This record gives sequence, C-alpha cells and structure tokens, in this order.
Amino acid sequence: MPTVLVVDDGKVDQRLAGRLLKDQLQVLVEYADNGRQALDLIGQRLPEVVVTDMKMPVMDGLELVEAIRREHRSLPVIVMTAVGSEELAAEALQKGATSYVPKRRLAQDLAKVVQRHVTQESEHHPHVVRECLDYVETRFTLDNDCSRIAPLVTYLQEHLAEMDICDEMAVMHVGVALEEALTNAIHHGNLELKSDLYEGTRGAFAAELSRRQNEPPYRDRRVHLTAKTNRDSATYVLRDEGPGFDKSVIPNLKTLVKDHPSGRGLLLILSVMDEVTFNDKGNEITMVKRRST
Repeated sequence: MPTVLVVDDGKVDQRLAGRLLKDQLQVLVEYADNGRQALDLIGQRLPEVVVTDMKMPVMDGLELVEAIRREHRSLPVIVMTAVGSEELAAEALQKGATSYVPKRRLAQDLAKVVQRHVTQESEHHPHVVRECLDYVETRFTLDNDCSRIAPLVTYLQEHLAEMDICDEMAVMHVGVALEEALTNAIHHGNLELKSDLYEGTRGAFAAELSRRQNEPPYRDRRVHLTAKTNRDSATYVLRDEGPGFDKSVIPNLKTLVKDHPSGRGLLLILSVMDEVTFNDKGNEITMVKRRST
C-alpha cells in the first residue's frame, strides 16, 4: 500500500490532512512535525508522496522541498499553504515542489492532488529508441470527459522524458501544468462553469458539471491540443471552444487566487512553464518547456 508522509507542526491540520487521505485513498499515512523529522523518516523509508506545511520550526517547508530535491529528485512534494501565501507557493514550485493545495481547500482538493502521484506510472521506450527520436508532433481532440485527462498527460510525459528535455521532477511539474490546463479548458472554457460554483459544495458543482456535459451548446464543444516536442523544447497549444477569459486578471493573479481557488491552476502553470501566452480571445494557451541547462 502506498505511503504518504504528512509534515506539519500543527497537530490539528496534520491529523486533518491525514484523515482526509485515509478516508479518500487507499494509503498509509505517516506524520512528522517539521522538515528535519521528515527527512529522518524519509531516510528510513521512502514514501510515495510528501505533503508538507510551509511554516514550521527547525526546518520549514521550503527548506524541506530543497533538501528532498537534492536527495530524492523524483519524490513528489505537495505543499499546503495558508491564506495569503501564494508567493510562497510559487517559490516552492520553483524550488522543486510538485504542486500545492490551499489549506482552506484540503477537503476538496488534497486527496485528488495526491492521487495523481500515487497512481501515476510511466513506462518509457528503450534507450536505443530515445537516442534516435528527434521530433514528435501529436494532435488530440477531446470531448468534455475529464477521465481522459490523466492517461493523456501520462502519454505526453513519456514523450518529454524520451527527449531528455528535463529531469524527472520537471516532467512531473509539466504533467501537473497540463492537467490543470486541460481541466480549466473543459470546466471553465467549454462548460463555462463559474468560479463561485467551484467554491460551493461539491454536490452542487458535480450536478452542474453533469448537466452541462449533456446539454447544448456545452456538450458539443471540444478541446484541441497540439503537442510538439524536440530535443530543445516541448510546446503545448491548447484551445477550447468556449467564449474565452479576460486576460487582464493575469497581472493580479496572486490576489485573485486568494479569493478564487480556480486561479490556482493558472498560477501553477505560470510557475512551472518557461513561457506562457494566450490568444486575443482568451480561449487558447501556449505553454513552452525548454531544455534544462
């Protein structure tokens, strides 16, 4: 059974996160009160995922992320952030964290984010094939079924790994960014689901999602993805058939995320990718990941 290590000096938040993971996923949960204690536990037994608070004594979350990045490069680390800590979350992503979840959204999002990394398995082609591969371009047309997202992202990550553009942690980062972009394209693009609905009860969001997936014009819209990967970079162009969004919110994104959890996906994308641009309508995003130097 997979093991998740939860690191938080606050016993209430620590046990809340652990209980959510046990109730929603088939995982074992271990606990640590700070980064130093977490590293000792990791040294004894490597977990599948680490979930950590940011502000802790002895060794804080950012220092823990950096230490894991040095010693266990492929170990996913998900940080939990308090209100107003969006800049700290972005810094953690740049230091090597895989993803982040606001503490106010733990019940809704934590298990879902952890599950991505607990269940993800990647089978790469033989080394001799990777050496011969110079360029790959693939095009996809998706309906609004979100169950297709995870296998598609895994497929694209395999191409990224085959080209040796970046290390394992960066491949995971790109996977998170792609999953967020595809989810946004379906939920907020094609289906035009509003942020305030997402912030409400899970049942209300699920009911409206199901209704729009079967109601015109939403059900007839598609998401179009073109992925181009060569030895120097990977470029992903993603377009939905919705009305687009107001790009003027991007400079104030960190403020927006404090009040609207749906902005978390865009913040993740901007933190992970080397270049992010939008078309004038706001329904197409181009994301570029360049070769690590």
